[in-house]
Amino acid sequence: MAKVKITETVLRDAHQSLIATRMTTEDMLPMLADLDKVGFYSVEAWGGATYDACLRYLDEDPWERLRTIRKHMPKTKLQMLFRGQNMLGYRHYADDVVDYFVKKSVDNGIDILRIFDALNDPRNLETAVRSAKACDAHVQGAISYTTGEVFTLEYYVRYAKQLESMGVDSICIKDMASLLTPYTAFDLVRALKANIKVPIQLHSHFTSGLAAMAELKAVEAGVDILDTAISPLALGTSHPATEAIVATLKETPYDTELDLEKLNKVREHVVVLREKYIKNGLLDPSLLMVDPKALMYQIPGGMLSNLLSQLKQAGKAGLLKEVLEEVPRVRKDSGMPPLVTPTSQIVGSQAALNVILGERYKSVTKEFRSMVRGEYGQTPVAIDDDFKKKIVGDDKIITCRPADLIPDEIDRFRRELPLNLVEQEEDVLSYAQFGDTAVKFFERRRDRKYGIDSEHADHEKLVHPVA
Repeated sequence: MAKVKITETVLRDAHQSLIATRMTTEDMLPMLADLDKVGFYSVEAWGGATYDACLRYLDEDPWERLRTIRKHMPKTKLQMLFRGQNMLGYRHYADDVVDYFVKKSVDNGIDILRIFDALNDPRNLETAVRSAKACDAHVQGAISYTTGEVFTLEYYVRYAKQLESMGVDSICIKDMASLLTPYTAFDLVRALKANIKVPIQLHSHFTSGLAAMAELKAVEAGVDILDTAISPLALGTSHPATEAIVATLKETPYDTELDLEKLNKVREHVVVLREKYIKNGLLDPSLLMVDPKALMYQIPGGMLSNLLSQLKQAGKAGLLKEVLEEVPRVRKDSGMPPLVTPTSQIVGSQAALNVILGERYKSVTKEFRSMVRGEYGQTPVAIDDDFKKKIVGDDKIITCRPADLIPDEIDRFRRELPLNLVEQEEDVLSYAQFGDTAVKFFERRRDRKYGIDSEHADHEKLVHPVA
């Protein structure tokens, strides 16, 4: 038995889960030095939706955020979540873009890349894994955990072996929808430890109320690393509380050896933020409750809020129950994809459309058609041929690795991005993933630099001065 290591999620998934990724870099700064002193295995600080939120909602440069965190946390490994061939965007990108993004992530301070694919299609991880290995980063291959007839222990062991053969340095069980029950966690970790040589990490959300128990059983089965969140931003749709897990394992063979006094210093910073987020409406206390619907409908917390928002916009909020019941049917029709970004949004939107229109698949979203066609990769279960025909018509079905059909595109993005907006090499990667959203951010950034009121600026007349 060895001590269990801890990855702290407060700078990324904890606030992504509870306040829609709205924690600013300014909010993070006071806690960084104390976070760095704790001795965590790693701190998840970047990736996921943080990049999009910085550009779209917070008026921040995500790369500057990463460099700032790195500067203030020199001792701790920084970790990011990376969606394989999707990077941090919502479609597949060409290999040259993925290569460049991985390189710049490592150059700017990332030590560990947790790389996953929404369909558990290993082909969609190949480029990112290869690129990260070439940069001497730690590569963690993540398994998108879900339940269903096909998702047996054998399925997960087989996928983990595929990841290990690709050269990953560790494997993460990514339980994004809080579906992992304690005894299943024990059996899964034990099966992986019996078949895999690299370390195993468990990431689970508290939505269903099971995560802390699942983590404890995983520890008994030999898990190496756990994801937790400092207590003021723990529980609910977030993660088990760091201090509680550390205290639970103290003076046992699994002792994390983390100091509760040092953790309390971090907690004191985050308590202030929690109060601020409740007062300004960012933190809805209902998100801190246990939600059994996570187990009934296998829907991640973020997907649930998206569905409700979609129904409210259509004036159909009263149809939520029918939509929740439709989600598993749409998921089965479309090859049993795990419900994680972007497949959760794709399946959820189609289910909502089916219910709102009163007829299944009367209208089909572009993204749902793309997934059925194979543009996102191979689904865990083969999709019925007649259903494919109904959804995609005569379009050719994609059976190869989807990125093989995407020509190199980084040079095209460089040509498209106005030179007078570029301040750093990384800007092309922001533009590649978020297009107009990134351009609008670049314009605001430039206008601030030259003291121009963005709302009234005539952007056509502005010229970047010669350095």
